Amino acid sequence: MKICVACSAGGHLTEISQIKESYEKYDHFYITFRRENSIDLTKKERVYFVEDPGRSIRNLIKCIFQSFKILWNERPKAIMSTGAGVAVPACFIGKIIFKSKIIFIESFCRIYRPSLTGRAIYSISNLFFVQWEELLKKYGDKAVFKGRVF
Repeated sequence: MKICVACSAGGHLTEISQIKESYEKYDHFYITFRRENSIDLTKKERVYFVEDPGRSIRNLIKCIFQSFKILWNERPKAIMSTGAGVAVPACFIGKIIFKSKIIFIESFCRIYRPSLTGRAIYSISNLFFVQWEELLKKYGDKAVFKGRVF
């Protein structure tokens, strides 16, 4: 099984790295942005860099096309994400076009309110984890609390 790990660089990448044992035994690759911690990751892992959409429609469109090309070439069976930026394009493309399973872990910093990314991906996710029990009240029955990554 091939797994795509799609998340923003920085804290989101640090979070997903905390649960690396859950995906390291599988063929896996990363889609993220170019930042110091993601550049360091290239020394040990297969990493693809895409445009950070931020709040720019132009950059979002670039990110969508870049993500599509990567997913077309890799064809992952599952996409894991801790969110932001690249997560929405990668998860929607993976789910709709490649029928990938979507595993989303809401950010550790989200205690009481869902993230924009979490709200967007919740409906298409196959597994949806929150890291605070308080956040279960904001999501439906699909959300699961199994602890925190830190």
